Parts: sequence; C-alpha cells; structure tokens
Amino acid sequence: MKFWKQLLASIVVLAIALFLWIKFDPNAGTTLAGMGVPVPQSMLAEADGSAGQTGNGRRGFGGRGGAKAMVEPAETGIINDRFSAIGTGAPVRTVSVQPQVSGQIASIEVRSGAVVEAGDVLVKLDSSEEEIALDVANVTLKSAEDKMARTENLLQQRTISSVEADDVRTALENARLSQRQAELNLERRTVTAPIGGVIGILNVNRGDFVTNQTVISTIDDREHILIDFYVPERLVGAIKIGTPVVATSVARPGENFEGEVFALDNRLDEESRTLRVRADIPNVDDRLRAGMSFQIRMSFPGETYPSVDPLAIQWDSNGSYVWRIADGKAERVDVAIIQRNAESVLVDAEIATGDLIVTEGVQNVRAGGDVEIVGPNAPRQDDGSQEGAKSVKNKGTSQPGVKNEAEAG
Repeated sequence: MKFWKQLLASIVVLAIALFLWIKFDPNAGTTLAGMGVPVPQSMLAEADGSAGQTGNGRRGFGGRGGAKAMVEPAETGIINDRFSAIGTGAPVRTVSVQPQVSGQIASIEVRSGAVVEAGDVLVKLDSSEEEIALDVANVTLKSAEDKMARTENLLQQRTISSVEADDVRTALENARLSQRQAELNLERRTVTAPIGGVIGILNVNRGDFVTNQTVISTIDDREHILIDFYVPERLVGAIKIGTPVVATSVARPGENFEGEVFALDNRLDEESRTLRVRADIPNVDDRLRAGMSFQIRMSFPGETYPSVDPLAIQWDSNGSYVWRIADGKAERVDVAIIQRNAESVLVDAEIATGDLIVTEGVQNVRAGGDVEIVGPNAPRQDDGSQEGAKSVKNKGTSQPGVKNEAEAG
C-alpha cells in the first residue's frame, strides 16, 4: 500500500475515534475547550447535563443529582507546635583543680568520686621551708613590736627624736608584712576545693611533683544539669527564658526530666541559622551525669491551618486547588500547601472547618456545576415513609361520625 493511502486510512481512523469520543464522553466539550479548541455552546451544555436527557433517559453524568463525588469535611491542623533536638548535658558548675605553687605532694586527703564541700582539703604539698619562713617572720615581728614599745617610752621622755621613732615604726610594719607573706606561702601549700560537688578521678599520687599547670582533678556540681541544644530560626521568637522543656536521656529511655530554658545566645549561627539554647534540668536523685546525651522536647501554641485529604489536592497551570461543595454546587478554591503529612495536607486557603471538600470524583467536577454527594458523608434523605404512614392512618376520617381503627380501639 502506498504511503498516501496509509496516511488517509490513519486520518479516517482518528476522525472516527474523535467522533465517538465526543459523542459518548459528556466531558469531551470541556476538555477541548480547555485545550483552546472552539466548541459549540450546546456541547458544553450537554457536558454540564443541561441540554436534555441522554439516550437512556438520564441527564448527563450522575443522573439528576449532577456529577457524583465523595467528600470529606475540612479540619484544622497545627504546625510548629512541637520541637525536638539532641543536646549534651553538663554540670551547672565545674572546676579544674590546680595548685597555685609548685611542690612535691606530701599527702592526698580525698578519694576519687567523693563528695566535697567548698574549702575541704584535697592535697597537701611539702611545706617545710614555708613553715620555717613563717617562724622567722614571727620572731622578727615580735622583736619589732618590742622595739616599738621601747621607742614609744623613750619618745615620751624626749630622749630620742621623732625621726628615729618613725624608722622603728616602719620596721614594725615591714615585719608584719613579712609575716603575712609567710602565712600566705604556707597556706598555698594546701590545695582546697573551690566549690562543692563530686570530685573526679585524681590524676596525681603522693610524692609527685606538681606545678601550677598540673590538673589534680575536676569537681562537678551536678545538682543541676545544663543541656545545650540548637533551635531553628523560625522558632526563635517563641522561646524565652523560663520556657518549659522535657528531657529524655538516651541511657534512660522512658524517663522524662522536666526543666526550663536557662539561657539564650545573643545571636544566630550564620552557617546553620540556628540559635544556641541552654536548658536547666534539676538532678534531684543524682541520676544524671555530665556528658550524657539528651533529647529535648518543647511545645508551642503553633500555627493553625485548614487540613484536607491528600486526594483533594489538584493541580493545573495556575497552581494547586481543591473543590469545595456549597449548596450542591462545586466551587474552586486555590490553596497554598504548607505541610504534607501521611493522612492530611495543611493548606493556606479560605477554607473553614467543616467545609465539604471533594476527594473522589474530582475529574467530573466543574466550577459551578451540580454535584451529588455519595459515600459515607452523603446527606441523609427522608424517604417519606412517615408521611405515607400518617396518610394511611388518617384515611377515611374526612366524613363526620366515622372513626378510624386507631380511634375505635
């Protein structure tokens, strides 16, 4: 077969298929109009079910009720009402214990893991030289005080000049300063706890030589645990000092520890666009330790949006939209999708709670067209059986003196 014959046969087949589609598909006119093809008004009216009955006696698609569709009422959803983050715990106060002077450790007064109070002795350094220096300072001070007493007597008798008395008084002050310096040097040979808490593992032993750079141990005040975590930029305005938080330790699943926001950073991290937040968790039973990993949960009022079924969302060249049914007619409502969930979609649109939104049969719905709601959310219809019963019950009572069976009984 020649090419022009094949082409002609293909055109005839396509024309027949187009004719059958237009004739038997009531929505063909609407589809062609949407594609920019000129369509007679009668074809659009027939598609809408308003151009008379079809060959089987029904008016277009869906019978007398218009296009059939299933609907679901719109609900309300909330976003940004919960936040979860992972943070690391730290003691409310921690101190690295280091001696102020160098020396050899003479004795260790505590054990690793012991609870100490501020001022408790931890380590003593060898202090033989400092003790001798203090004794010398005491003797010098005693001699200066005695000399000052004699000088005052001589000054009253006017046997010495005031200049000599001033020299003795200066020597006394120097002796007192020397004594204070000797006492301070001796005091620094004893290392004490700067804060109360639990001392960690000791890093030194008796006989070790230490300097002011040697870390003897650390002391943690874990009466409270501080947890640092980061929140996104969108939640910065919702967090303030005192906001409640709930912490769950990874090591203790199922146990919740309540606390509150203790501190906020003064700026966001430019790379992650997050804000550093510090929460304070009371450690009542001393079950928490520094370095633990915690999951922090926070609740907020959130933002409220209409919630519709995911099947209701439709798309065209103008964007996303849904079909809302009001007074039996379809109305297009443009929506902006805020958040997709497994069972619902939160949208920004002029949709009220309870509005009927088409979920199935959307391909048959047109703006302003009649819609017959079917399925579980279809409106209940009175079948008129009660009115019929009343009519039968009262039948025959129009003549005076005649009673129905109910009255006779």
